[in-house]
Amino acid sequence: MTAPLTPPHQPQHDEPRQTPPAGVPPYPAVEAEAEKGPGMKTEVRQAAVVLVASLAAGLLLGAAWMWLAPRVPLVSDATAVFLKDTEGEEAVGADGTFLLLALAFGVIGAGLVFLFHRRGGIALVLGLALGGLLGSVVAWKFGVSLGPTTDVVAHAKQVGKGVAFDAPLELRAKGALLAWPIAAMVVHLALTALFGPRDPEPEWEWQQAVAYDLGERPEPRPDQRPGDENPSWGASEK
Repeated sequence: MTAPLTPPHQPQHDEPRQTPPAGVPPYPAVEAEAEKGPGMKTEVRQAAVVLVASLAAGLLLGAAWMWLAPRVPLVSDATAVFLKDTEGEEAVGADGTFLLLALAFGVIGAGLVFLFHRRGGIALVLGLALGGLLGSVVAWKFGVSLGPTTDVVAHAKQVGKGVAFDAPLELRAKGALLAWPIAAMVVHLALTALFGPRDPEPEWEWQQAVAYDLGERPEPRPDQRPGDENPSWGASEK
């Protein structure tokens, strides 16, 4: 009966183990600390800043909406108030203007948040979404307050019979309030997926650690170019 052979993946006891050069750790170094995001307190503080900035931007959105939205002309006959142009689309244009402006604010806000906080966590994302929603509400209320008075009867008596005047600024499609947060979430998710920091490859690191224990030659990184040596292992034996 012959003695069992040594398994192909296990080095014999008389063979020297492969040792890395001086100054190189025996296992691949994973820069875990560098890949970690900010702490929870930092994330909450960043989310609060984003929320406050969104509320301030809501004031700017409301002013832009009041300035760009088309006016709805009204006229009075001393007994009632009527639309001067019954077939006009100014009311729909006001909703559309708010929707487009909110989408633009959401895209710009998400881009700025990703630019300054690429490693932001869930708190920052929630701050971005909540800030967009509250910013839209602030823009709606602020734009209405800047526009013509909401007391249509008093306004009609003030201008007189047969004189056209502007109707109060209204947002009839309340679903437009969700345009800002939705646009911000979609753009931030897309930017994170395309340009966000990548996590380390633990599977590759563990494979190389096992190969080192077995005395085998480590495989190169998947992203390593041909001819480059692995800095964590040093030059392999020939």
